[in-house]
Amino acid sequence: METIRKFGLAYCDLPTMLWNVTVLLRVLILNIDKRYTKQIPLFFYIITTVVAISYFYVYLVSMLWFVFVKCPETGDLIAATVVFSLGVSSEIGTTKLFFMFMNKDLVKVIVEGYLHCDSLMIPNSRFANNVHKTQRIVKKRAIIFWIVIIMNGIVYCVKPMFLPGRHLMEDSLIVYGLEPIYESPNYEIAYWVTTLGVIFTCYLPANITAFLIIITGYTEAQMLALSEEVTHLWEDAEEYYRKRHEDGENGFKYKNAVMNEYVKKELTEIVKSHTMNINLLRKVENTFRGAIAVEFMLLTTGLIVELLGGLENTYIQVPFALIQVAMDCLVGQRVMDASIVFENAIYDSKWEDFDNANKKTVLLMLQNSQRTLTLSAGGITMLSFTSLMAVLKSVYSAYTTLRSTMNKK
Repeated sequence: METIRKFGLAYCDLPTMLWNVTVLLRVLILNIDKRYTKQIPLFFYIITTVVAISYFYVYLVSMLWFVFVKCPETGDLIAATVVFSLGVSSEIGTTKLFFMFMNKDLVKVIVEGYLHCDSLMIPNSRFANNVHKTQRIVKKRAIIFWIVIIMNGIVYCVKPMFLPGRHLMEDSLIVYGLEPIYESPNYEIAYWVTTLGVIFTCYLPANITAFLIIITGYTEAQMLALSEEVTHLWEDAEEYYRKRHEDGENGFKYKNAVMNEYVKKELTEIVKSHTMNINLLRKVENTFRGAIAVEFMLLTTGLIVELLGGLENTYIQVPFALIQVAMDCLVGQRVMDASIVFENAIYDSKWEDFDNANKKTVLLMLQNSQRTLTLSAGGITMLSFTSLMAVLKSVYSAYTTLRSTMNKK
């Protein structure tokens, strides 16, 4: 029970959160943390292989056969559209897993870098407490996303059990080689093979995206905590002087020199932390920008096709695709917002009271902070609420254009 509780909000420190996703990703025979040198059990290799084969057979082989061979014979365009939307949307997790395997060494370096950054914090300090406060929000964000994706898959799998007669998750789809599909044992085989495919489809994006939420969320937490440190920098310097010179008889010049020395030391640490977070986020951006770009194309295509298939037929698939686009844009927006908060905090740092050397440091920090931290989809579009609205607008425009074309025909 203690191990299970570590997946909850009571444990929001970075090492534990990374342990959470590491454990879940090891099921996919993927190790992202150098700290865990224990060999992945053979059982995970077997189960992942079986589930992956089931997925590819149902949502790739059978989907392509059904859309491009079976449906042209029957002329059922709606069924072809619905099944094609399933195949496209299900490829999101496979794409992310492929990029994770391709860049697993870089991912381990990124995880190691974030853990090193976290180890530099002074426990129970104001900075550490502020980081932890934001990390709790980040973990809640990851948990909600994980639950929504997994529950979406569960609802999709159990839906046929509550309908009268024999039904599959998608009655339009015929699994290749299992005709007639509603006769035993074809029906039972099709149901369980499709269920394994759904598990693969949901488990991958749920955990890989949760990993991205956690590491980008940690950068967000660091930037917000650094903003607090910068904002209270002069007040902390006054408190530092007051504790060491309670009599206050050393004169203004001495007080100013002591306070600026304190500010200089703190600014040096803030600059180091800021630079470290910039470099870590750039590594994340360079590693995952390709996967996010492909994901956006698949999700956009999937949403368009799902709308063309009719919401009455795809009401479970649409949330699956939509929440993934929304979450990617949300984490990108949160990083941008935290970066802007840090920039504004530098303006509010009472820099006008600093000596010339510290003013120059603040100017350098200001120049660096004006390069807003961002995540992108292939370097083409920044992940933000603006890009989310642009995607939704593009999806709706493409849908209305294609729908009007189909109606004319």
